[in-house]
Amino acid sequence: MKLKRGKMLIDPPASASSDIAFILIIFFLVCAAVQPETGLAQVLPKTEEKKEQQEQSKNIEVSITPTSIVLDGSPLQLPEFTQRLNAALQKKTRETDRVVVVKSAPNTPYPIWIRVSQVIEQAGGILTLELESKRTITVE
Repeated sequence: MKLKRGKMLIDPPASASSDIAFILIIFFLVCAAVQPETGLAQVLPKTEEKKEQQEQSKNIEVSITPTSIVLDGSPLQLPEFTQRLNAALQKKTRETDRVVVVKSAPNTPYPIWIRVSQVIEQAGGILTLELESKRTITVE
C-alpha cells in the first residue's frame, strides 16, 4: 500500500540567520568607518593686531652658541649675561612678559645650555625654546 505524500516544508537552520545578520552588521560598520568625516565650515575672526601689540611687550631673546651667549643681539659672557638678564626681568611685572625665548646652535655643549637655562629660571624668567620647523597652513 502506498501512502499519499504531501509537500514537505524545510526550514533553514536558525543559526544561519544570526550568522548572516552578524556579517552584515560588521560589513556596514567597516564601510561607515572608511568614509571621511567632514566638519562644519567656519570663518575665524581676525585678531586686532594694534591692541595686541600695545598690550604685549617684546620677549627677551637669548641665542646660545659654543663660544658666546647673545642677549637681544649683544654677545655676552656668562657673568655679564646673568646681570643683564636679571635687570631686564626686574622691569617686567606681568608673568606673560617674563618669557625668555632661547635659540640654541646644534653644536652647543650641553653644560653651557643647562647653565644658561638655570640662570634664566633663577632670574624669574619663563624658559621657552624656539625650534626650527617648517609648517604649511592652508586656510580655505
